[in-house]
Amino acid sequence: MKHIRHLFVLSVIALCGCSTKTTSQSTEATVKKIMAAMTLEEKASLVVGAGMERADGKSAVVGNTHKLVPGAAGTTVAIPHLNIPAIVCADGPAGLRILPHREGTDQTYYCTAFPIATTLASSWNTELVQQVGEATGNEVLEYGVDIWLGPGMNIHRNPLCGRTFEYYSEDPLVTGKIAAAMINGVQSNGVGTSPKHFAANNQEVNRMYNDTRVTPRALREIYLKGFEIAVKESSPQTIMSSYNLINNIYSAHNKDLLTTILRDEWGFDGFVMTDWFGGKDPIAMIQAGNDLMMPGLPNYKEAILKAVGERKLNEKTLNNAVRRILTVMVQLPRFKGYKNSDMPDLKSHAELARRAAAEGVVLLENKNALPFPDTVKNIAVYGVTSYQFIAGGSGSGDVNKAYSVSLIDGLTNAGYTFDKELKNRYEKYILAENEKNKPAPNDHLAPFLPGVRPVEILPEQLLLRQHAGEADMALVTIGRNSGEFVDRKIKDDFELTASEQKLIEDVCQAFHAAKKKVVVVLNIGGVIETASWKKKPDAVVLAWQGGQEAGNALVDILSGKVNPSGRLTMTFPQSYMDVPSAINFPYNYDPKYPVEIGMGRGKVDDNKKIRNVDYTVYEEDIYIGYRYFDTFGKDVSYPFGYGLSYTTFSYSKPAVIESKGQYTVTVTVTNTGRNAGKEVIQAYVSAPDPASNKPRQELKAFAKTELLQPGASEIVTLQFSSYDLASFNPDANAWITDAGSYKIAIGTSSRDIKKELTFKINAPQETKVHHVLNQVVKINCLKK
Repeated sequence: MKHIRHLFVLSVIALCGCSTKTTSQSTEATVKKIMAAMTLEEKASLVVGAGMERADGKSAVVGNTHKLVPGAAGTTVAIPHLNIPAIVCADGPAGLRILPHREGTDQTYYCTAFPIATTLASSWNTELVQQVGEATGNEVLEYGVDIWLGPGMNIHRNPLCGRTFEYYSEDPLVTGKIAAAMINGVQSNGVGTSPKHFAANNQEVNRMYNDTRVTPRALREIYLKGFEIAVKESSPQTIMSSYNLINNIYSAHNKDLLTTILRDEWGFDGFVMTDWFGGKDPIAMIQAGNDLMMPGLPNYKEAILKAVGERKLNEKTLNNAVRRILTVMVQLPRFKGYKNSDMPDLKSHAELARRAAAEGVVLLENKNALPFPDTVKNIAVYGVTSYQFIAGGSGSGDVNKAYSVSLIDGLTNAGYTFDKELKNRYEKYILAENEKNKPAPNDHLAPFLPGVRPVEILPEQLLLRQHAGEADMALVTIGRNSGEFVDRKIKDDFELTASEQKLIEDVCQAFHAAKKKVVVVLNIGGVIETASWKKKPDAVVLAWQGGQEAGNALVDILSGKVNPSGRLTMTFPQSYMDVPSAINFPYNYDPKYPVEIGMGRGKVDDNKKIRNVDYTVYEEDIYIGYRYFDTFGKDVSYPFGYGLSYTTFSYSKPAVIESKGQYTVTVTVTNTGRNAGKEVIQAYVSAPDPASNKPRQELKAFAKTELLQPGASEIVTLQFSSYDLASFNPDANAWITDAGSYKIAIGTSSRDIKKELTFKINAPQETKVHHVLNQVVKINCLKK
């Protein structure tokens, strides 16, 4: 009988694999037949990952678990006699993370390190991001991976979050649109994605146990909205639930979140997996709609079987989880028997990475220093990071790449010269410092941590004056790195160190005395303080972390080969304490309450809970980022959406047309300068009744022009719906679009408005939703 069952399922799977595109009808039939052949034990096995046992039998570590694809993050359990393969999941989101070397072969398995999420989002170019997704998905496919664990979609609530570089923006619209483009690109290869971390996962301190205390409105409008957009516009195959609790319920245990909102309201039809070791109770997770528990713990399977036997878990609920996993699985390459080549087109992907990195560069300041004049040939290059450029952040968001182009490499490749003695001095110093700070060989977490950056070198005044006399201009690079497990600090991280401040001061003084220009480059993953020093140099260039081609891409911008068109997707405040979430974040975390790196410190007695460690209160409510700064009239260093260009643009003929609740805004953008360039157009909408508790304005649409030659024009179209204008009213359990007169502000940032339009909605509109996520929490919310 068992042999007959095996042949029956094998024939079903073979039939399914013959089609290049499995129809929903055949997928449903295939899954139904497979499930009919499965035992209860096999079903319980499928919802629990294969675990973390290493091939060498040593201690379990993420990324060293599997013979199928070494370096992958985890797999599902294979059921060979039913021809159900182990599905391979591997980390992202700046590219595919697998090990570059394997035993028994000299072949390498490098992946392309694409620009980090903040860089890609700063391009505001969804078409370009989709191309990056297509290339990433090709590497996922050809290296034998089925599900790419990305993109990261959490909101930039606070600039100190250690994983900000993995996320796109402080704004949910930008987050959702950029993520949807990435997901569509990756999944065009037939592989799956897993947008993460769902939801409200905005700090790393005590990340496994921190309780996010937030209002239903802020959850819906800010922390869930990006996921909603991505689900509706890209249909990801899976979603990853987050570690944290939301109003005292683990995300992975939260049926309101994972079933009612995600599936019933948004129409998500894939499966939900935990973050690695996320959640605490496998029964609660399955009942909530968290289908797959990764990486898998042995006792989970036994607990599920026992719960079904004791009727504490309905077998139908388990079947639903199995069905959702299988429905995705039968569409993935490994199930279909795809023979991966292990040879993606890394050369063309590197070229794309360079183009994407350049398009995400943001020009913050420029006093006629850039692009480099033709007279600039010899450049004095300062800053440790100029020679040890940071391609991307650390942790699971890192990529094992074949090479990384530094700024000094990029200058060399472009034909510029520099002081060789200065270069040698930096390189010797960096080598010695890196050796001194090298982690222990048995420190398995070291590859996931940012590491220790060398302290900045301060050249002597005499040497600086000599450089100023010999070089045509100066470059100073300031670097920052971060990653999962730890959050950043204010001193010497968000703020410049004393040596960095002095380096900028000394270089500017020496070169300005010689009537030479100074450019500061920021090779960073998230926001830093800029207000105190940004006017000292002649230009400030936000290079972000541009992946393996970052140095080449940056020099493309500096030299004028590419016109900067990146724009900020987050606000740069004047100081950290200006940030609305500043006091509600572990910025002054007391080390006497130790947090175990990786798994968190765990809960303590209710009477001893520590604010911003065991729980974090989102008192700023919906007022994060520009929603706060613009509404409350706070000065900023750089506003949301900001960025300079080497050319100028004019706006004309704005118009808005409404049809069945859909609004189409058009505006003509003309390049009025001397250089070809791209412009980012942003449409902010202000709701009626400014006295109500609503932001002054909110981004509702954006677009980027093609490359416009001097004098050329493009009619840009931006679209949004009446539903996009709604605010969430928890008392009514509804999204409500108010009646009245609305204003559209078309601009190049939230504070640089070029044209304005108005339109009217005659009657209020209401979209009812479920009465969920309304737990009573004590929050003294910031109000307008």
